[in-house]
Amino acid sequence: MPRIVLIYPQIPPNTGNIARTCAATGTELHLVGPLGFEISDRYLKRAGLDYWPYVKLHYHDSLEAFQTQQQLQGGRWVGFSTTGTQNYRYFPFADTDWLLFGSETDGLPPAVLTACAAVVYIPMTQPQVRSLNLSVSAAVGLFEARRQLGYLD
Repeated sequence: MPRIVLIYPQIPPNTGNIARTCAATGTELHLVGPLGFEISDRYLKRAGLDYWPYVKLHYHDSLEAFQTQQQLQGGRWVGFSTTGTQNYRYFPFADTDWLLFGSETDGLPPAVLTACAAVVYIPMTQPQVRSLNLSVSAAVGLFEARRQLGYLD
């Protein structure tokens, strides 16, 4: 099953909401530091409610530490970015994909974008809206991957 990776997340409630989505779907959540908050942050815990015991949470101190772990497991990096070149709905997701999302303020770092096998975008109709909320983007991407792979039945 695809995994969610948050690289340098900054806002605790977004991470908590994503953790809740991961708990509900049995999806691994990888947090890549440095984070903009403490893992024990009350807002993070509040957003995840009492679902934290059901989250398959992995914390990596750095991008390099995450890369090492990912290389052992294999799979593609699929970046989500407003600068993506392919609509996420038409991208063929695989069970072993790592769905990468960047910080709320900066998105994915350029080096990560370059290392991705693909960078996809979620289309938006209103050009004045810069991006969707991080937790919404992660849910949209995860559920499309799950739909394609037959996990919604």
